[in-house]
Amino acid sequence: MSKNRVLIFDTTLRDGEQCPGASMNLREKLAVARQLGALKVDVIEAGFPVISDGDFAAVQSIAKQIKGPQIAGLARCVPKDIDAAGAAVKPAGKRGRIHVFLATSKIHREHKLGKAQDEILRLAVEGVKRARKYVKDVEFSPEDGSRTEPDFLVEICKSVVKAGATTVNIPDTVGWAVPDEFGDLISHLHENVPEFQTGKAVISVHCHNDLGLAVANSLAAVRAGARQVECTVNGIGERAGNAAMEEVVMALKTRKNFYRGFSCGLDTKEIVKASKLVARMSGLGVQRSKAIVGENAFAHSSGIHQDGILKKRETYEIMNPKHVGWGKTELPLTKHSGRAAVAARLKHLGFKMNAEEINSIFAKFKEIGDKKKFVYDDDLAALVEGHITTVPETWALDYLNVSTGNQTVPTATVRLTKKDGKKTQVEQDASIGDGPVDASLKAIDRISKTKGTLMDYTIRAVSQGKDALGEVTLKVDFGDGDLVVGKGASTDIIEASARAYLNAVNRYLNNGRKGRKRRHRQP
Repeated sequence: MSKNRVLIFDTTLRDGEQCPGASMNLREKLAVARQLGALKVDVIEAGFPVISDGDFAAVQSIAKQIKGPQIAGLARCVPKDIDAAGAAVKPAGKRGRIHVFLATSKIHREHKLGKAQDEILRLAVEGVKRARKYVKDVEFSPEDGSRTEPDFLVEICKSVVKAGATTVNIPDTVGWAVPDEFGDLISHLHENVPEFQTGKAVISVHCHNDLGLAVANSLAAVRAGARQVECTVNGIGERAGNAAMEEVVMALKTRKNFYRGFSCGLDTKEIVKASKLVARMSGLGVQRSKAIVGENAFAHSSGIHQDGILKKRETYEIMNPKHVGWGKTELPLTKHSGRAAVAARLKHLGFKMNAEEINSIFAKFKEIGDKKKFVYDDDLAALVEGHITTVPETWALDYLNVSTGNQTVPTATVRLTKKDGKKTQVEQDASIGDGPVDASLKAIDRISKTKGTLMDYTIRAVSQGKDALGEVTLKVDFGDGDLVVGKGASTDIIEASARAYLNAVNRYLNNGRKGRKRRHRQP
């Protein structure tokens, strides 16, 4: 590997998914993982196997099905964590990686762990050695590395590399670092740990965005000797998020003159597709002005700018939007399009569907085709993603009727069906509300005997035109403090809202009441 090659370690499915209300089911994670494979990231951190049966299954499934990138599982320096990670990544074979971490900063040692430096060193070495029994590719992270004493950090790095770690990741766990200081820290490690200079081990960085400096810190670290950057699509993650993958990658590509020829192996034309998929799967929309992937990223409203662009694109655009995946959609489908055309378009969009699933999507496509003139790629993607995000249906929407207006009390009548073995239970109820959406959601609560508090509600037009498909994403608190995401789509926004809320109810009934283990803090 070239000494100037920067590895991209994508942690969207682990750290990104930790963002409140962003949890994804197995099908959603696999869809994202396939797109990360198409993007050609070097490493996919697929989850934290010990934390739950769901996380273990996700890591194991991704390790089995996704070819190309290395597949990593996270673990504390605890035997049961490492054993679980080893079992989960085993299907990846030589591409399996175990990522172990242990807090090293003074504040964490004294107030969280209650352990001295020599005890931290011992546990770190033991953790790496245990991980090496399962895989040859072991990464170690000294949690809160940016606030750890530099000389102790050097000692930690030397010890874990000697024990068999091939990558040492320096996390800015709480977003404390600033670029000059963080760059100096990485330089200090590079200069004092011989294995980083010879290439026997790689310095990685994992920066959080609490001060809005995650990308800047990551790039400063690359100049100082780091050769792996840990990041997420759209910058999602705990608190203010992680370093945004698309910003790191395009900064290296666009400013090669400054970054001395550093490069990564990503297929950048897949960036926008990855951004849109992650936004839908996670329920976390992309800010319009977001760099690279926001809808306004390449929009020019000023007459001066527009004139310059028309004369020579480079006058006001430092990147070609086509190079990150922006461009015109394919010719839209219509209700007259056949199953083969739909199947071909699904394959073109990167969705892996079996014959039964294609038939199901085709039936929904026909319903939409009867309601609108054209079915665009984004419409079709919304239908597929709605299929992927489906959870076992405790309740299914059978009928919805609303009465509303500025001179009447909004009222909704809802009929739901519930399968109980071979029998189908039908329940109907009505409710009033502050509006048709509120009335519909209250009626669903009455039938399902749940009580949800709507914490967030967003609606967007999936494609163009007055007949565009409306996609609703909402977050609901059912009383346990965890936010449950629901998604639904329809040409009728009231129906889309009801379907999204019912999706959240079903998620809660299938997962929430069973109880979820609380996540441990990670780098």
